[in-house]
Amino acid sequence: MNIKNFSLKSLKNPKFIFTSLATYEQNGVKKSWEIVKAHDSVAVLLYHEDKNSFVLVKQFRAATYASGHNSGISLELCAGIVDKNLTLQEIVKEEIEEECGYSVPVSAIEKIASFYTSVGFAGSKQVLYYATVNNSMKVSDGGGVDDEFIETVYIDVNEAKRVIYDDEIKFCKQSSF
Repeated sequence: MNIKNFSLKSLKNPKFIFTSLATYEQNGVKKSWEIVKAHDSVAVLLYHEDKNSFVLVKQFRAATYASGHNSGISLELCAGIVDKNLTLQEIVKEEIEEECGYSVPVSAIEKIASFYTSVGFAGSKQVLYYATVNNSMKVSDGGGVDDEFIETVYIDVNEAKRVIYDDEIKFCKQSSF
């Protein structure tokens, strides 16, 4: 992926995050902390039974690029923000279809756990789900919506642990595997 003319500037009216300074007193000591309020999110560990593989997505992430982490390309679980008037499972279903191209019934999407991410500055909640797909469920090429450029990647189950722990692979581990 070829990235050019990258720059950073302050946001005047952000759509997805809001920054603020929290001030408080803890055990009689006045403190302050910069925080970011961001949308909660969902992620899904997808298993492809015909390929005996996990289905992941690869995409450019400007934040990792800006932090100097090589190309900014990351390998992630299929995920999305909670910004619609839908149940969390309905959002997961939508994300699977948009990003990976599979149609999964809502009833087949199982909750694994919920946790907070980036707790040092954001504390957004993420709910992790599990779903199984197969070749018959493929309805599109996926790739995201609008101007997203998302590539679907299949990681063989026997290779999954190696991929997770390989520091050369830029895997976004906040979407826990």
